[in-house]
Amino acid sequence: MPKTLITGANGQLGRDLIHELTGRGVECIAADIQESFSGQEPCEYLRLDITDADSVFEAFRRTKPERVIHCAAWTAVDAAEEEQNRPKVYAVNVAGTENIARACAEIGSVITYISTDYVFDGEGTEPRKPDDTSFSPLNYYGLTKFQGEQAVRKYCADFFIVRIAWVFGPHGNNFVRTMLKLSRTHDTLRVVNDQVGTPTYTPDLSRLLADINESDKFGFYHATNEGGFISWYDFACEIFAQAGKNVKVIPVTTEEYGLSKAKRPHNSRLDKSKLKESGFALLPDWRDALRRYLANEPD
Repeated sequence: MPKTLITGANGQLGRDLIHELTGRGVECIAADIQESFSGQEPCEYLRLDITDADSVFEAFRRTKPERVIHCAAWTAVDAAEEEQNRPKVYAVNVAGTENIARACAEIGSVITYISTDYVFDGEGTEPRKPDDTSFSPLNYYGLTKFQGEQAVRKYCADFFIVRIAWVFGPHGNNFVRTMLKLSRTHDTLRVVNDQVGTPTYTPDLSRLLADINESDKFGFYHATNEGGFISWYDFACEIFAQAGKNVKVIPVTTEEYGLSKAKRPHNSRLDKSKLKESGFALLPDWRDALRRYLANEPD
């Protein structure tokens, strides 16, 4: 089992990933900018600011991870559009990723970079393939994640780039939690029905990333749960049905909904056939993932 360093260890995906890896007996180094690790798993914790190149190189030279899973990112999509935030977004998503990639290259670590469907233009109806090179990010967040991908490709000979979409899980804020919270105060909600994709449940994704981390089948991959493509409206309806909430959901277009500062992709469909071709187990149906999430979510 390769010694693995996980950036963004206190984040929504990082927490579940460390739980999965330590459960497999992997020696983990949890890295994040906070003072301490928020999980309970037995692992070394490294307080690390990925925007500080000297700190990154010193940490990597000292700990010598064989593999690195780079989850740390600025993910507040609307806030990324604000001019005053852009230097911070760039520092984390681009310069920070470049620091991680260069450090991996120096000590010979294999990197797994967590990316997003936002690197594409979000148009059309066809699922995007992982080796598709027609990039055209539609907002600043997507642009910086694409530039992060470029940094990984520039510095690392061996890498995994895994693009995900519509993430939800036990830790942190997500669409499911937001819908449940709103259901306590609203009996009617408007939800967009012209943005289409598939949810990704972090415990399921973590199992896949752990499998990828143990392999040498390098390259680009797309990963979401199975179960077909749906709209946010469809997802909201299923959330309330499974949770037993009597909420009327009204489908609206993105234009009718308004509010967002950042453009959102209409097409978040990702082609995951390469996972199967490479021998990786696909994620379960998103409906099953939602059932498991709700079983542990306080009402």
